[in-house]
Amino acid sequence: MQAITRDRALMSTHLKIGRRQKRGLLAVVVLALVAGCSACSPLYVVRAGIAEIGILRGRQPIHEILNDTTVNPDTRSKLAYVVDARRFAAEELGIDVGDSYTMFTQLDRDTLAMVVTAAWPDRLVPKTWWFPIVGHVPYKGHFSLQSALEEEADLANEGYDTWVRPTAAFSTLGWFNDPILSTALKTDEVEVVTTVIHELAHQHLFLPGQVEFNESFATFIGRAGAARYFCTREGSGPQSIKCHRALARWRDSQVFSSYLDEFVKRLEAVYADPELTPEQKATERLPIIARGLQEFDEQVAPALESLTFAGFRHGKVNNATLLSYIRYYKRLLDFNAFLKSHEGDLAQALSDIKERVRDVSDGFDVIPTPHSTTKVFPRD
Repeated sequence: MQAITRDRALMSTHLKIGRRQKRGLLAVVVLALVAGCSACSPLYVVRAGIAEIGILRGRQPIHEILNDTTVNPDTRSKLAYVVDARRFAAEELGIDVGDSYTMFTQLDRDTLAMVVTAAWPDRLVPKTWWFPIVGHVPYKGHFSLQSALEEEADLANEGYDTWVRPTAAFSTLGWFNDPILSTALKTDEVEVVTTVIHELAHQHLFLPGQVEFNESFATFIGRAGAARYFCTREGSGPQSIKCHRALARWRDSQVFSSYLDEFVKRLEAVYADPELTPEQKATERLPIIARGLQEFDEQVAPALESLTFAGFRHGKVNNATLLSYIRYYKRLLDFNAFLKSHEGDLAQALSDIKERVRDVSDGFDVIPTPHSTTKVFPRD
């Protein structure tokens, strides 16, 4: 999730003033940028600004926590992985990590924020919100569940498909010293490392207005990076449980991505039919969705090695949920093919992608086109 960020023009001024004044300026800057959101209410602006400021002001240096024996051992252990994952991202992958993830913020809740997404029932086109710096994004974060549910209800009343999901981490794309949050430490070590590398990937490469590429690219770097980290680092290695877990989750992400790509193609064929009215499209999609879910149960789920996608069948499936998944899992097999073309050298593949995107209008143009041999199940 890309959080609201500040204007670089204020950076030099911010660095020259005292600690107390810094916090006051930070509040002004964050609130000013959130206020730039189109269609955001004043109450939303205040809530988001206060929550963001609270996260940044609550930061503690990780090295201090690691030396504090009164801190929960599990927290200290996972923070040690955060430090090493950050080092790995910088030294082994060539990611510009800046000062991010040298700090930790303890939150008083289990979830960082709730993310609202929406889409019309007759097309796979998301509703978007505009924010400064990052441009149009197809989701809106709320630090209050009630606020998120209220917005979801309003959107549903307007006729949108909707979905509300939790998020445990965010990136300010290097504008702030992003802390690792306590919510991100509730998973196992493999997910902690994946999250750190995923969010740092956003900081390293971000294309304004190209959310699907940004998130899928970060999923690729996060998953493939975690697999490389646990399967090669000293103390783990290719025979370790963590290596097997990281590899399984990377493979599962590719399997799910392939399944999703095929599922979505069938829906898009209906939505693109000029002979159908919007109401007919919304009706015609239902058996396609039912078929897609059946294929997940019968063909995809048995092929999965982890529980990463267990939640896919536990909630509603509509255009909003599908778009949310597409955002993070688009063409992962093609990203992996790109990695293989670089002989498995993730650092070189990452560098090559960053270099090539300068010359294209769509980030996906830099990776191979889809291959017919990559689908999980046969087409009609």
